[in-house]
Amino acid sequence: MSRKRREIPVFDQPLIETHCHLDYLKDRPLEETLEQTRGVNIERVITIAVSPDNLATVRDLSGRQPWLYGTQGVHPHEAETYTDACEAEIRQHGGDDKIVAIGEIGLDYFYDNADWEVQKQVFRRQLQIAADLDRPVVIHSREADEDTIDILSDFEDTLKRRGVIHSFTSGPGLARYALNQGWCLGFNGITTFNKAENVRDIVRMAPIGQILLETDSPFLTPVPYRGRENAPFYLPFVAEKIAEVKELDLDEVLAQTYRNSLRTFFPAG
Repeated sequence: MSRKRREIPVFDQPLIETHCHLDYLKDRPLEETLEQTRGVNIERVITIAVSPDNLATVRDLSGRQPWLYGTQGVHPHEAETYTDACEAEIRQHGGDDKIVAIGEIGLDYFYDNADWEVQKQVFRRQLQIAADLDRPVVIHSREADEDTIDILSDFEDTLKRRGVIHSFTSGPGLARYALNQGWCLGFNGITTFNKAENVRDIVRMAPIGQILLETDSPFLTPVPYRGRENAPFYLPFVAEKIAEVKELDLDEVLAQTYRNSLRTFFPAG
């Protein structure tokens, strides 16, 4: 007999899903996913660009509902596909009303998908776009802590709005640097994984005023739904885990992370 999984909690305080990939979801029709997402009181969703091929797709998705938003940027896995034309497209649309950040950009030395020097060059070029457009940044950093710090340090004076290092799995050195510089750290279903004590240690370190909630769906589905495709409507489980790990009242976590999301991506409220 299969054990029934706990239903997704619904909170009075709305949530903001700060990082997902709506165009990667395959298990059900998108409209069904969006309806279920709204049904658990998720007020806004940010879907993230990762490659030259999905920049326009993300813009289209962000225009489908008033509460859907997007980003423009090229993931480090795709750094070798970055061209002057791609940069021009990001620059042209990075300031659009429904585009709230430049990203997902950064460095990934865990996978060998792109030359490290190319990654660093493309990371810098996109950080410059964010600085020029006065947009926050969504950063991906994996096994690249020192180079991430080195590059971000060159933009300390020009990246006024900072942003988030999303799906944070890096070490305490990068965490301390980012937090001291006013960045947020994004946490997702990894916080619920049994073997992710290193991530929970960073959650404990980070002030609640600098934590953002995300799913990174369709990846990293939280307990108790591991094994299924992730989706934005599982975000409440992440909120619960953050409250548990930080030993804070859930209502405080919900309210503060909501304010953090507004401050980072929606400063007009």
